Amino acid sequence: MAMVDASASAVLLAEDTGLGRGRGWLRQLELVVPIALLVLVVGACFVWPLVGPVPDPIGGDVLSSNLPSFSPGHLLGTDPNGNDVWARLLYGGRSSLIVGVSVNVLGLLIGGTLGAVSAYAGGVLDAIIMRVLDVLIAFPSLVLTLAVAQSLGPSQLNTIFALAFFSVPAFARISRAATLRLREQPFMVAADLCGTRTWRMLFKHIAPNILPQLVTFSMLGMGIVIVIEGALSFLGLGIPPPAPSWGNMISQGQQSLSATPMLVVWPCLMLFLTVLAFNLLGETLRSRWSGR
Repeated sequence: MAMVDASASAVLLAEDTGLGRGRGWLRQLELVVPIALLVLVVGACFVWPLVGPVPDPIGGDVLSSNLPSFSPGHLLGTDPNGNDVWARLLYGGRSSLIVGVSVNVLGLLIGGTLGAVSAYAGGVLDAIIMRVLDVLIAFPSLVLTLAVAQSLGPSQLNTIFALAFFSVPAFARISRAATLRLREQPFMVAADLCGTRTWRMLFKHIAPNILPQLVTFSMLGMGIVIVIEGALSFLGLGIPPPAPSWGNMISQGQQSLSATPMLVVWPCLMLFLTVLAFNLLGETLRSRWSGR
């Protein structure tokens, strides 16, 4: 008994001193760092052009092409077409973030609804919905995304539709699994026995309880979508030039990579930081909401 008390006292002492505070700071940093990165990226892309002196990202002067960084009026220099690199980074970030958010919102709403309805209804409806989604999952999604993007043509809207179409099955599976677990909970059984309407069960009892899992998955999926959008733009199937996106900036920059490597480094760095922030935030939310 004395040994147990001594061990407990040592643990409490460690928590009261630096160890407990250190873990607390670490948990805070896990959340603060990715949020701060996202605030910086989103603020730079959406707010800075409204309040700061940012040149037009297209229609540059060819006579001012390939200017080095910190040239007068051009913070990061210009590209071979004379366009300001800093402006194209910001407006390209807008395009990439809009695609990422739109795809995940559509996937969450459509896939989350299909999965919840499928699990709650069960029976034939569940079998039909899930078999259709299984067929979509069985195909190589990246190859089909390229095919759909090619058939629709390069544009921001078509890129969103192509990527959202293949994000629905993943959201639906997560939603269905979470709803199946909820159906066995006592409060769900009690609500069902009280004759609660189906729409009320879905919106009041199921949706609030499965939303954290769907939001966590969307944070992790955001980085994947942004990378795929960049790949599509790199291949000329996403957002077409001269409209900027990080993907087509990398594609254009690699044509003169040996002479002006920073034209590729800057969009790659922005892409890396944004994807890293979304992945860190998604992993932190997952670990906290799972009760770890």
